[in-house]
Formats: sequence, structure tokens, C-alpha cells
Amino acid sequence: MKQQSSVSKQPRPVLDNILAFPPNRDTLGATAYFIVENQTNILVDCPAWDEINQTFLREHGGVRLLFLTHRGAIAKAGEIQEATGCEILIQEQEAYLLPGLKVTVFEREFVLSDRIKAFWTPGHSPGSSCLYHSGSGGVLFSGRHLLPNREAAPVPLWTAKTFHWPRQINSVKSIVEQFSPETLQYICPGANTGFLRGKGSIDRAFEKLANLDLAVCLQSKPEP
Repeated sequence: MKQQSSVSKQPRPVLDNILAFPPNRDTLGATAYFIVENQTNILVDCPAWDEINQTFLREHGGVRLLFLTHRGAIAKAGEIQEATGCEILIQEQEAYLLPGLKVTVFEREFVLSDRIKAFWTPGHSPGSSCLYHSGSGGVLFSGRHLLPNREAAPVPLWTAKTFHWPRQINSVKSIVEQFSPETLQYICPGANTGFLRGKGSIDRAFEKLANLDLAVCLQSKPEP
């Protein structure tokens, strides 16, 4: 029974060279991802920092960069940096939450390579941001900026912790404006992955985003 439990907790493949970790209690059940990228392996948000995940990362070449999509994904970033020597990338407005750590910050966009870039999508939190990878037809790691609903469609979700709802809606609009069906085929959300029913990612991502009625989304915030 113990062996089966360990196997079930292993990160699982989602797309080519992209794996998803099990939900992390330290980040309220959020999902972190691992991108295997030509000796520049990237963690997107913090997985549970347990023996299983530490061993997995060592066996897959370690971590070069930890990208944090928002303040709620920080968890044990300090322990991860200490253990792996990775760089940490975060939008500048939330870097103050990582005192004493070696952090790279950006304002609006940060280009990591010709295939990968980070960009600011404020709203869920002041420094909420997404990571884009051009592989597999285009993959967006959306953190909690875009999450699957019960129909497994990507939507912005207002919560009690939402920083600025109109800005979040505008950030969704900016994604639709900068991508196309050919450049954005998948979204790897940072939570609510149970609604994906085992798929691991949201497919036809641009089409589903483009079909969102953002005016209706804007009005969906409940009254205080």
C-alpha cells in the first residue's frame, strides 16, 4: 500500500516535456509544473517540498529557475532555492515577500529564451503573471489568473482574495489580443485541475478564451 501511495504522488506528464505535481497543501491545493527545457529546467510555482519531489527533481536534472505566478504560490521558495541553487523570477510588486532570497524581477515582460517568456497579468494579485512556452502549439501557465470551470473552460474567477477584478478582466483581454489559435493551444492552470477530469491541461485554449464574454465576466463579481 505504501508503494502505491508513493507512485500516485509522482509528478505526471501533461504535455511534451511538461509535468504536473500533485496539489500542494502549502499553496491551498495549487498545482505546480515542471518544464524540462534543454538544461534550463523550470519550476512553475512551488510543489510540496517533500522527499518524493526532491528526488524527482534531482533525477531529472535539477532546477535552474523557479517562476512564481503570484504571491500565493510562494510557499517554500526559500527552501527550494537553498536546495537547488535555482534563480527565482517574480513580478516586481511581489518580490518584497521574498526577503533575503536571490530574486530576479520584471515589470511587464521577461524573455527567458526564444521559446519562453513571462508577462504581467495583474488582477488576481498585484503581481500576478503568466509564463508562456511556444512548444506543443503554445502553452500558457496561468497560475490563478485563469482557472478551469466545471465545464473545463478557462475563466477568471473572482474570490475574496482577488486584488482588482476589472484589471483581471483586462489582463484576460490582453492575452486574447496577443495570441492566436496557432500560438495558444493549451493552458496549464494553477488550481481547479480536478475539473479537467484527468486531461492535465485545457485544450483549444485560445478558442475558449476568445469565446468568453468579458463584459459578463466583469459583472459576475458578487455584491459585497
